Amino acid sequence: MSKYVESVMAQVRAKDANEPEFLQAVDEVFATLDPVLKAHPEYQKNAILERMVEPERVVMFRVPWVDDKGIVRVNRGYRIQMNSAIGPYKGGLRFDPSVTLSVLKFLAFEQVFKNSLTTLPMGGGKGGSDFNPKQSPHTPGKRCSDAEVMRFCQSFMNELYRHISADTDVPAGDMNVGGREIGYLFGQYKRLANEWTGVLTGKGLSFGGSLIRPEATGYGDVYFAQNMLEKRGETLEGKQCVISGSGNVATYAAEKLLQLGATVLTLSDRSGTIYAKDGITEKMLKDVMALKTVKRGELAEFAKKTKAVKFFAGVNSWQVVDKIDAAFPCARQNELDGDDAGYLLKHGCRLVGEGANMPSTPEAIAKFLEAGIMYSPGKASNAGGVATSGLEMSQNSERVAWKAEEVENKLKAIMKAIHDNAWEAAAKYGHKGNYVVGANIAGFTKVADAMVAQGVC
Repeated sequence: MSKYVESVMAQVRAKDANEPEFLQAVDEVFATLDPVLKAHPEYQKNAILERMVEPERVVMFRVPWVDDKGIVRVNRGYRIQMNSAIGPYKGGLRFDPSVTLSVLKFLAFEQVFKNSLTTLPMGGGKGGSDFNPKQSPHTPGKRCSDAEVMRFCQSFMNELYRHISADTDVPAGDMNVGGREIGYLFGQYKRLANEWTGVLTGKGLSFGGSLIRPEATGYGDVYFAQNMLEKRGETLEGKQCVISGSGNVATYAAEKLLQLGATVLTLSDRSGTIYAKDGITEKMLKDVMALKTVKRGELAEFAKKTKAVKFFAGVNSWQVVDKIDAAFPCARQNELDGDDAGYLLKHGCRLVGEGANMPSTPEAIAKFLEAGIMYSPGKASNAGGVATSGLEMSQNSERVAWKAEEVENKLKAIMKAIHDNAWEAAAKYGHKGNYVVGANIAGFTKVADAMVAQGVC
């Protein structure tokens, strides 16, 4: 790292010493920026790095709500408005016990560059709460009821609505925030603001949602992988693929892989991993989707009823398959460590396409880059979700609804543009084929140039 980068990183470590996820995200980006900083001394002159690591605004608030037993519960809510240089803040809401200020700052920081890469005018933000919809507060082993989730979402929006609008900050869904939660949040915003506007994305089709939005992150991840392979004269057909996760990103990545002729061997959740030796079929995949979206169950239940799969309790997807061509981490941050990376490489893996946000640890990334395999960081390959959210914003502004084919074609074009921009940026600065360097520089320069042009603000 240059002295400038080292100086800024030292400041960040001193100020945010108790935020490991945020420090990891900043270090991963800044470690790749030396070539562009040398070529553009105006970035240091305008203190771009120092400004990028400081959120423009952090909102933290209490969320009181009443459970089905009449007991008052209190959670903590957040919204990180990281950077609005190229457009209104855009990024998801996450409801999970793992939510902390550090996690949300890392996600918001990543979101700035991801949104920049989409080619759409969107800044970066993130938010959420430590509320857990998967655990009833009064009945161990049970989930929160729909009524409890609704009351929580309404209370959460009672504060959040003051800080968002279609031209200021447009949240979306993220972990444990799906169509149900977005519906409750949107309804409460509409009630409080007395207006119908596209202030949330991921809405239901009956009230302004976009076709292909649920599929977009998973589809986009696969389209990015397809672009990486096409650069080398290959396709996904016949590739043996392992996937982690079983939510929207993982299942729709699996769906698109099957459509393109690949074999999907694994899916996972907190209960463990399912492995299908002959590949997960379309029927199995539909059953998993129904289990997750309707019954909100776990893969352990699915495995008991499906003889064609083997279940590994408490194990992730990375070390249960002997022959692997491609891996798609689609669950959560830091799920794939150095040992997992070593196993994947030893068993033939030549492509890793991140569907989750920062799912690979620094040790894993180092092994992938040293091996020279095709590796795409999440800020590039999982940008399809927020890109389609941007398309939903456009449809809401025009009061129109595009057909599924039109939205998917736009998604494919955006993912190709992200791939090509990352490829070209890496080549321009002496790192041909390195998508980490390419994605970071391509995303960074667009935001940095806008910040320079807008003055010190």
